[in-house]
Amino acid sequence: MSEAVVSPLPAGPPASTRRGRPSLLVIGAFVVVGVVTVCAIGGAAVAPHDPSAQNLLVTLTKPSMSHPFGTDDLGRDIFSRTIAGARTAIIGPLIIALGAMLIGNFFGLLAGYYGGPVDSTIMRIADFLFALPALLVAIVVVGVLGGGYYRAVILLVLLFCPLDARLVRAATLEQRGRAYVEAARTLGLSRRRIIFHHIWPNVLPVAIANATLAFAYALVSLSALSFLGIGVGPGTADWGRMLSDSRTLLFENPATALAPGIALVITAAAVNVIGDWLYERVSDSGRVR
Repeated sequence: MSEAVVSPLPAGPPASTRRGRPSLLVIGAFVVVGVVTVCAIGGAAVAPHDPSAQNLLVTLTKPSMSHPFGTDDLGRDIFSRTIAGARTAIIGPLIIALGAMLIGNFFGLLAGYYGGPVDSTIMRIADFLFALPALLVAIVVVGVLGGGYYRAVILLVLLFCPLDARLVRAATLEQRGRAYVEAARTLGLSRRRIIFHHIWPNVLPVAIANATLAFAYALVSLSALSFLGIGVGPGTADWGRMLSDSRTLLFENPATALAPGIALVITAAAVNVIGDWLYERVSDSGRVR
C-alpha cells in the first residue's frame, strides 16, 4: 500500500506580525487624530481666516473657494471655526481621560492588592460615584454653580474615575496571585514597588482601552454641555457651541451644523479604533515583570 504524501502548506506570517500590522482603518484613524491634533495645537494659526472675525457683508454664504464651509449669521468662516474648535475638543477630553485613568488606576491597584477594609472602602465610594449619571450631574452642578469649561472638566474627571478603579481592581486581583508577584514578595520587594513596577504594567492594557472610551465619551459630554450653553462661553469656537448656534441656520447653510457635527463623530470614532488597536498590541506583548 502506497503512502500518500501531503505537502505542507506554506506557513503564513507569525500571528504577532499579523496583529502588529495596522489595517487601513487604523491608519485612517491615526491620520484623523493627527489632523485634529495639529488643528488643536495650531488653532487660529492653521485656520485660513480669523475664527472670531465677523463680516456682516458675507453672512450665511454658501460654500465657496474663499469659505469652504460658508459663513454663519455673523459672517464668520465656518471652516476656520471648525479648525479652531479642535482645541477644546482635544484638551478637555484628554485631561478627563488621563486624570480619571491615573486616579482610578491608583485606587484600583490599592483595592485589588491589599483587599480587606481598604478594598471595601474604596469600592463602596466607587460604587456610589459610579451609580451617578455623569452627564446629568455635570449639567446640574455646572448649571447651578455657573458655566465653566474647566469646572466641567474637573467634575467629569471625578465622575469618570470609578469605572477605571473597578476595572483595574479586577485586573489586579487576577494578577495578584501570579508567580511573578510571589517571586517579588520572596525577594523582599516593597509593596509599592510590586504594585506600581510589576502589577501596573500588566494591567495597563485594560486602563488604556478604557481611557480611549473615556476620551470619546468626555468629548461628547463636553460638547453636550456647550450645546446647552453651560460649557464654553458665548462666541467661543467650540464644536458643541457651534452646533447650538447653528440650529436655526440649517436651511440657510447646512454646513454650519454639519461641519462641527461630523468632526465630533469622526474624532470620537477614530479614537475608539486606535484604542482597540493599542489594546491588542499591548496585550499581545505579554509583559510579566
